[in-house]
Amino acid sequence: MKKDLHPTDYRLVVFQDTSSDFKILTRSTVATAETIKWEDGQEYPLVKVHVSSASHPFFTGEEKIMDIEGRVDKFKARAEAAAKAKEAKLAATKKPAAKPAKKTAEDKEEVTEA
Repeated sequence: MKKDLHPTDYRLVVFQDTSSDFKILTRSTVATAETIKWEDGQEYPLVKVHVSSASHPFFTGEEKIMDIEGRVDKFKARAEAAAKAKEAKLAATKKPAAKPAKKTAEDKEEVTEA
C-alpha cells in the first residue's frame, strides 16, 4: 500500500442540507470558510449541501422534482438562443435582390448600335 495516500487532517465539520435545514456533525477533510455554532456551544466549519438523506426522494418516500441548479431554465435559454441564431443565419442567406451587373463592353456596343 502506498504511504501517505489518505489524508490525515480530519476534523469535526457540520454539513447542512439547504432544502430541509437538516444538520449533522461528522469528521471530514473538506475545506470551508463558513462556521456555525453547534448544539454543544462550540463553533465548527460549515458545509452547505443541496441534498441529504433528509431531503432525497429515495429516503423520504416523496417524489418531487429538484431543479436546484436551474437546469431546465438553462436548457430553455440555450434552445431559444439556438432558434434566434438559426433565424439570423436564414435572414443573412436571404439577401435582397442582387444589383444589376455592370454592363460589359458587348452590352455597351449593343446599346450604341440601336
